[in-house]
Amino acid sequence: MGRLEGKVAVVTGAGRGIGREIALLMASQGAKIVVNDLGGNTDGTGTAMIADDVVAEIRAAGGEAASNTDSVADVAGGEALTQCALDNFGGMDILVNNAGILRDRTIFKMSEADWDAVIAVHLKGHYCCTRPFANYIRAENRTGCRIINFSSVSGLFGNFGQANYAAAKAGIAGFSRVMALELAKYGCTSNTISPGALTRMTIPLRENRGEKVEEDDMASGGPQHIAPICAWIAGEEAAGITGEIFHTGRGGVSIMQQPKIIKQFQKKTGVWSMSELDEIVPDLVAAKKANAIAANISAEPIEV
Repeated sequence: MGRLEGKVAVVTGAGRGIGREIALLMASQGAKIVVNDLGGNTDGTGTAMIADDVVAEIRAAGGEAASNTDSVADVAGGEALTQCALDNFGGMDILVNNAGILRDRTIFKMSEADWDAVIAVHLKGHYCCTRPFANYIRAENRTGCRIINFSSVSGLFGNFGQANYAAAKAGIAGFSRVMALELAKYGCTSNTISPGALTRMTIPLRENRGEKVEEDDMASGGPQHIAPICAWIAGEEAAGITGEIFHTGRGGVSIMQQPKIIKQFQKKTGVWSMSELDEIVPDLVAAKKANAIAANISAEPIEV
C-alpha cells in the first residue's frame, strides 16, 4: 500500500519536467492525479495536449488520472482545477503549485508584458489555484490536506536577469507562510519547495554559460530528484510540518532558514540620529555575516 493511497492530488505544470515526475511518483504511491498543463512553451505561449500523455503513463502503470488544460493564471482556471478533481475523483486532498514560465530580461529591457506574464503564472497562479481549494477545505471540513508551493533560489537569493521571476518566487514563499497560518485549523499544511534541477527551463541557462548538458548530468541532476520530498510532505508522516522551505536537488534535501531577526538595538527615548546609526549599523551587518558563516557550516552536506 502506497503512502498516498486514497488521496486525490492536483499537480499543475505536470506535463513535463518536475511536475511530471511529481505526478508519476504520487500516482505510484496510490494517489489519484489531476494532471494540469496548458502545454505551452517556456515563455507561456502556445498550447499542446501533453497532459494526456502523462495521464496515459499513469494509467498504463495501473494508476488513476485525469487531464486538465486550464490556465492557472486566471481565477476560472483555478476553480476548474478543483472542480476537475471533484468531478473525476469525488474530492481533493493535495495541491502542488508547480506551473511556471520564464521571460528573462534585465530590468533595462524587461517589458510590462514580460513582467505581467511571469507574475500572473507564478504568483497569481498560486492564488488562483489555492483559493478554491481552501474554500473547499473549509466548506467540507476536509482535514489533513496538503499544499505544496514552488519558490526558487532566484527569489530567495536573487539572480541576475530574473527580476520578474525572482519577485514572483519570493512572493510565493510569503504566500505559503500565510496559508500555513490560515489553514492550520483544518490540519492543512502549506510548505514551499526550492528546487534545483535540470529541466527545459533551466538547461538553456546552463548552455548559455557555455556548459554542455550530458546524459549523466540528467541522471544526477534531473527533475526526478525533486519529486520524493514532495510526495513525502504530502503524506501522513508530515502532518506537523508546515510553513517550511525545503531545498532539494541532485540528491540533496535541506531545510532553509526563514526570515528572522539576528540582532537588535532598542533606543530608550527619541529617534535614532545619524551618528548613532553610524555606530550600530556596522555592528548589525557584522552580526548578519557571522550568522551566515554559522549557517554555511551547519549546511555542509551529511552523506547518508
